[in-house]
Amino acid sequence: MGFFKFLAVVCVYLQVMSVFWITNIPTCSAEIRDSKIDSDSRPMILFEKFGFTHRGHVQILVSDVFFKATQAAPDLDPSQMGFFLLTDEGLVQVLVELEQETHYCVFSSHFIKPLFNFKQQDASLNYNYSYPITDPNEYSLFFANCHHQYQVSMNVHTEMYNMEGDVKDFLPAGQTQLPKLYFCFFLLYLAFLGLWIYVCVKQRLTVHRIHVLMCALLLLKALNLVCEAEDKSYVKTYGTAHGWDIAFYIFGFFKGIMLFTLIVLIGTGWSFLKPYLQEREKKVLMIVIPLQVFANIASIVIDETGPSTKDWFTWQQAFLLIDIICCCAIIFPIVWSIKTLRETSKTDGKAARNLAKLTLFRQFYIVVVSYLYFTRIVVYALTTVTAYKYKWVSNCAEEAVSLAFYIFIFYKFQPVDKNPYFVIDDEEEEAVALATLRDEDFDI
Repeated sequence: MGFFKFLAVVCVYLQVMSVFWITNIPTCSAEIRDSKIDSDSRPMILFEKFGFTHRGHVQILVSDVFFKATQAAPDLDPSQMGFFLLTDEGLVQVLVELEQETHYCVFSSHFIKPLFNFKQQDASLNYNYSYPITDPNEYSLFFANCHHQYQVSMNVHTEMYNMEGDVKDFLPAGQTQLPKLYFCFFLLYLAFLGLWIYVCVKQRLTVHRIHVLMCALLLLKALNLVCEAEDKSYVKTYGTAHGWDIAFYIFGFFKGIMLFTLIVLIGTGWSFLKPYLQEREKKVLMIVIPLQVFANIASIVIDETGPSTKDWFTWQQAFLLIDIICCCAIIFPIVWSIKTLRETSKTDGKAARNLAKLTLFRQFYIVVVSYLYFTRIVVYALTTVTAYKYKWVSNCAEEAVSLAFYIFIFYKFQPVDKNPYFVIDDEEEEAVALATLRDEDFDI
């Protein structure tokens, strides 16, 4: 792949993902949320996004409201500050109106569902409001400040839920099935782990160190899924995760690092093709692992702070950029290994064996790229085009493709006697080492 072609793909990917990030606000890990707004003059502040049924409710408790003028300003009109609900389609129309009118106030729009404004508040500047949803849809909760000369400070407590009989369901419509979905995939990965352990024990004479890492990856993935299932289950019942989100973040953190590291190690042929790593391959790991650490931190911030935070979208873009860098970085070792095998097939007299490995590397390359493309772009596309009541479909598709990716990798690189990828002798190892040294200055 040429450099400029590769760069063009990255640019298109960045643009597409930016659009998806903006139009598909991720659902936070809790639907009972406390947000603190401190000296904020933004015209619109997003708090939550939630899919309501015909028995949906939104509750808002606002306290400690304080206004501060930042410049010479006219008298404050409290009716120009307040909360409203807005659909994605309505948001597009509001943004168009905002560009067309100079002194635009969102409360004049016909596309919003106003809840209340500060003119309705009592003298203590505290307000508790409950609003039943009569028109089921997916809505975003916004606060609007049409007086840009004033900064607003306040504490906001929000609760969004749907009634299922006499029970509150705090998961959005379309995600209420997620606890069962994640638990089912946990059982599948648990069975997968048991099968992998059985294969490794049966073929223990051909087991390499990387097979142990693959076993650890399955364990971390299974633990991550069961914690996510419990996390969603508690949010569904109580509105908060009750600590399960911490366990989910921990196992997700190690799973993400382990997955990218394993792809790099398999792509370099470590433990199979050669028992060592070259300097450039070590540098890839030194780049990918810290970036994965930072990406996990960014993901936690996105989940925990909520979109009302001033720097929330900045963290989103940071997470997007880091994800792109990691995805690109893990491709390079695979390309390097393909080139190395192509060269060794011409020099070591064992062309048939090396060509078999080269074919396997190419399959691995295609599968990795397809997996990254699907989980980073197609899943978000599904989220965009799918009705809000069926948002769980994108989650199911992502987990199904991830499972298929794991099955392919583990099947292709399982510990068996006649796998051409595992066959190595001293003569072949020396040839690979010499070819790799000659290729040290290779630049994609």
